[in-house]
Amino acid sequence: MTFAKLVRASALSIFRNKMRSFLTSLGIIIGVCSVIVMVAVGTGSQAQIKKQISSMGTNLIMVMPPRGPREANRLSMADVEKIRSEASYLSAISGEVRLSGSKVVGGSGYWSTSVYGIEPDFIEIRNWAVQSGEFFTDKDLAARSKVAVLGTTVAAKLFPGEDPMGKSVRIGTTPFTIVGMLSSKGSTGMGNDQDDVVMVPLNTAVNRLMRDRTIESIEMSVVREDLMDEAQAEITAILRESHKLSAGDDDDFDVMNQSEIIKTASQTSQTLTTLLAAIAGVSLMVGGIGIMNIMLVSVTERTREIGIRMSVGARRRDILLQFLSESVILSLLGGSIGILLALGLSWALKTFMSMPTLVSPAVIAASAGFAAAVGIFFGFYPARKAANLYPIDALRYE
Repeated sequence: MTFAKLVRASALSIFRNKMRSFLTSLGIIIGVCSVIVMVAVGTGSQAQIKKQISSMGTNLIMVMPPRGPREANRLSMADVEKIRSEASYLSAISGEVRLSGSKVVGGSGYWSTSVYGIEPDFIEIRNWAVQSGEFFTDKDLAARSKVAVLGTTVAAKLFPGEDPMGKSVRIGTTPFTIVGMLSSKGSTGMGNDQDDVVMVPLNTAVNRLMRDRTIESIEMSVVREDLMDEAQAEITAILRESHKLSAGDDDDFDVMNQSEIIKTASQTSQTLTTLLAAIAGVSLMVGGIGIMNIMLVSVTERTREIGIRMSVGARRRDILLQFLSESVILSLLGGSIGILLALGLSWALKTFMSMPTLVSPAVIAASAGFAAAVGIFFGFYPARKAANLYPIDALRYE
């Protein structure tokens, strides 16, 4: 039997029972669709994370406390000053503290937002601009001035339709005078509003808003990208000296550049994507079992047909290939529908729910190939069973 005749005969057999064929392929449809969508969401999230971190600043290096749960945070303003005075590769540096969910009162009411205690270099490091007014200065930092710069979201919530310049807000029990408003950066791909922020001088935040005198991170911008490794090594040496660590002691801080930050931030998303794709892949296996079950039923129903074909000259190989091709075509049809459905769902998630999705042609090709492999694997046993029937016994079957 030629390949064309084989495919035609298999297709006719499949479309003879359209509803049963569709229900048989449903597991494959769901499995392929789920795998592609899960991977698309995960890949899109990772791409968004990379884009977001890359937009945080130019040649960024961050120093953070160690990630171990029992490790103490020893970062302080003294570390910032030591790095500022001794490092030779930096164009800007800022310590940072953050108070999430802080209640800011002013204007028309109150608003819960994130308050950043930072230094003037922060907006240079993060490529942030001031829309109106001005950013606080080194003089404000040294004097622990109670001044604040608002993000556009906070300004709109507290002073709708008003110019907030020169007005006051209260953070906790401390009043702050508004001296500037930041340019809008909009939301990230994950839905986080970058404009929902209040910035105050670091010294003011540490001494007036916090009980702990440690700082949460130190952010720096290196003068040139090709000097990142040298700058990272120099910063590590300065901090080890500042913390009086001997040669055999482990670092009690983490120094990370942009590439490492992206890698760390992407790991959780990548792990979750792999897990969800594996779970979705179970649907493919279930779909394959469904195909094998229906093909076994089909062999039983068509036993006399198999006997007649063998009696007029069909070889065992012809019977094997026909049933195997039916299984593969069922899987490929299910896979094709699943791919189209996944493309539609990915578009809908991106358009209507603002979820970052990125459909890879390689994932589509791999899903189609896996669907065909499922058809071959789970279709071989029924096809072999059909091919091994004895013609006389098959003709006698009622």
